[in-house]
Parts: sequence; C-alpha cells; structure tokens
Amino acid sequence: MIAENLAFELPAQLEARRPPEERGVARDGVRMLVSDARTGALEHRAFAELPGLLGPRDLLVVNDSATLPAALDARRGDGSALLLHFSSRVAATLWIVEPRASCVAGETLVLPGNGCATLLARLQPEAGRLWYARIDVPEPVAEYLHRYGRAIRYAYLDGVFPIAAYQTIFARVPGSAEMPSAGRPFTPRTLAELRRGGVRIAAVTLHAGVSSAEVHEPPQPEPFAVPYATAQAVNATRRLGGRVVAVGTTVVRALESAVTAGEVVASNGWSDLVVTPERGVAVVDGILTGFHEPRASHLAMLRAFAAAGVLEAAYAGALVAGYFWHEFGDVHLIVPHRT
Repeated sequence: MIAENLAFELPAQLEARRPPEERGVARDGVRMLVSDARTGALEHRAFAELPGLLGPRDLLVVNDSATLPAALDARRGDGSALLLHFSSRVAATLWIVEPRASCVAGETLVLPGNGCATLLARLQPEAGRLWYARIDVPEPVAEYLHRYGRAIRYAYLDGVFPIAAYQTIFARVPGSAEMPSAGRPFTPRTLAELRRGGVRIAAVTLHAGVSSAEVHEPPQPEPFAVPYATAQAVNATRRLGGRVVAVGTTVVRALESAVTAGEVVASNGWSDLVVTPERGVAVVDGILTGFHEPRASHLAMLRAFAAAGVLEAAYAGALVAGYFWHEFGDVHLIVPHRT
C-alpha cells in the first residue's frame, strides 16, 4: 500500500477541513492510533488516553514555538495581488519568505501599512519556492504580522480560523510559520494527568517554516534551541531506562540536531538535519505526530522509529478506520512498549 516512494492515496473525506472544536470535538477528544514500534501491533485509542500509555520513567518533549499569522496580502509593482508567506527570521529585517507566485530577484512587493519586501535571492538556486527578502515595515515584524497577517491556510480547509486555533498549549516563543500541530490536542487536563502519573515534560524550541504539498521536498533549515535543562532531562531519562517521546517531527529534528557523542547538549542555531531510516535516531525513542501526506519527507523520518512494515500497516489501518489528516486531524503515537 505504501511503496518505497511512500506513496498512498488519501481520500478527500479524511482531510480535516476544520478544527476539532468546529466539528463538535474537544481539542483532547481527537483519536489516536498507537503503533508498537517493534511489533507493529495497532491500538485504536482516544488522545485523552495518552497519560495511561506513559509512565514515571518517561519524558515527553514538546515544542514551545508559537505560530505567527504569517500569511500577508501583497502587491507587485504592476498592482497585481499575490500572497506572501513569512517562513523564518534570519535577522531583524532579513527573512525567508515564500511568494505564492513567480517572482524575480530584486523585485519589491508592497505590503500593508506602508511596508515592503524586497526579494534578494532564492534560498536554493535550483528550486525557487523560498526567497531571502529584506523586510521594511514600521514595527517589529512579529508585531506587524499580528496587525496585518493571518494564519497560513491550505486549500483543503473550508474556513478562515483565528490565529488562536493554530496555537498549542505550549506556545511561548513566537516564530513558527505553521503550527507545530502534534502538540495541539494537549489541554490543561491532559498535562495534569500526565504529571500525576509521574511523566516529566521538557521543552525545545524549533520554529517551523512553511510546508507545501510538493512531493519529495526535503525539510528546509529551521532555527532551533535546546536548553540545558531539557538536554539534561533527556540524558537522565535514557540512563534510567525511560523512553524519550517527542511531540512532533519538529522536536525530533531539534533533539537529534543537539546530539554530541551520543548525548544531548544545550544547543541553538539552524538545523538542516533530515532524519531518515538510514540515519536513524540517536536519543528519541518514540514520537507523537499527525498523519502525513503521501510522499511527504516526514514519512521517511517515521521510518526511523518503526520496524519494517510497521508504518505501512499503521497507515493502512488509519485509512480503513477513517482517521483525519492534516493540522486539525487525529494523531499517531509510535513507541516501543514499556519493558
């Protein structure tokens, strides 16, 4: 069903077109498929059951990046309209952006509120989706985006939703172009139950850039930070035989980018790491994640966690059972069972 190129057919009715709350489901009321990373055994659960699947030796690592309203209406010199996505901050006025139209180097786009964005060079010369751009706006860019921008949305959505719908309970550091969506189902109730069960929680920051539906597109470099306390918590968990469970592919990327000599060290910078089955994972034992699009590069990361055939069986089971895809959909927990 899922071939070597990670291809499968996603029925349109399994695309989550609205947040769960808009469908009459609580944030923590989404469904959760549980895959045993070693045996491939599947369980169909509710996300609210997560605390019962983790134990006192386990560590849950979350992403505390907050989502920016990173989509902005712009105009070209000839007056024609286009959409501009802000992806990643490089410096105060230098950003990586995605114009949703064909553009050329040196072109200046007119932004709301007497702002402008000048396209300097493509991020990758051979693939022109992302650009370095000089941003000239009358206030800090994050504040400017909150004044004039809106959340990035894709065609499968059937509404326009406030930026609050794109924030997780962990959101603390503004910077993501798109929501680190694996953390979205968590609520104060979930966190309280996890802590009552002795599960520890630590945070990293990775600001997720724009994604797209293009197939076989590798992840772009993204800024990240792993604090000293989180590095120590991961290393202690591994020494004591617990499981390190990442909430989202962004957390995997951050933690694995901070590994030196088999241990996590406090780190910050830009990660260009691409986790594959061949590379494997050094310090993360399991992952809570959404369901990813056909041929998405994130599927290759998931293969680093699961034995041969496990991912294929999980996605086949999810399709048959009618799980929802995308940022407002259901979640998938891949972990080795406790020993």
